[in-house]
Amino acid sequence: MSASSSIDVILVEPSHMQQRIIGDELQRLGVSRIRTLAGGAEALAAMRAETPALVLSAMYLPDMSGTDLVLAMRADERLAGIAFILVSSETRPQVLDQIRQSGACAILPKPFTRAQLDRAMCATIEYLEPSETLDLDAEIELEALRVMIVDDSGNSRRFIRRVLENLGIENFLEASNGRQAMALLGENLVDLVITDYNMPEMDGRELVEHIRLQSWQSAVPILMVTSEQNTNRLAAVEQAGVSAICDKPFEPSTIKALIERALAG
Repeated sequence: MSASSSIDVILVEPSHMQQRIIGDELQRLGVSRIRTLAGGAEALAAMRAETPALVLSAMYLPDMSGTDLVLAMRADERLAGIAFILVSSETRPQVLDQIRQSGACAILPKPFTRAQLDRAMCATIEYLEPSETLDLDAEIELEALRVMIVDDSGNSRRFIRRVLENLGIENFLEASNGRQAMALLGENLVDLVITDYNMPEMDGRELVEHIRLQSWQSAVPILMVTSEQNTNRLAAVEQAGVSAICDKPFEPSTIKALIERALAG
């Protein structure tokens, strides 16, 4: 993790004890540039004064939530590309869903293990400073691949697109729900569909069923990247013919492996 030493980190944590614990663990990984702040407003001001590469934040801050903080970052063009990790004891899916949809690199439990922090930081560094491209069969031209991203969250689409660009993919189509995706698929040839589950008008399961049963591109690989936790719903998507399912947030290496497998199949 030698790249850690070059990363400028803002840690947003109201507890002095947690500040010390997390700061010590980051330093153990080689992170030497750490600015520690207690509240969201001062963190946003600090980011605008000097943009960091990564923000680690607690969920509950004195003046706002971690959700409010990351959404304010994503709404500001200057801050939208900053990597974000949530560190929280919060486990309720309905509370964490907006964090998952915001394009967070990781959600760490509190307390976290060293292995969990190491993994989150490795994923973040690969997102910020990519080192690998897709390893595809010789007959597949990486530059010619066309990928459709379907997600009602613009932040999530932006995050997924950056990860794919880091892997060497250049050509994209985007849709905010399954109905828009259907229309685009009727007119455009794609090599891969990456879709969310929960979307208005037509959700991910309905989109998968449409592609497999009605589209002229019925054999296209479909990867679902979702924060959906309901096992019955996910089982229905598998039965509908999805190629693979990946949780949000995800590690770039996981997406890389799933795409390589889907395209090889």
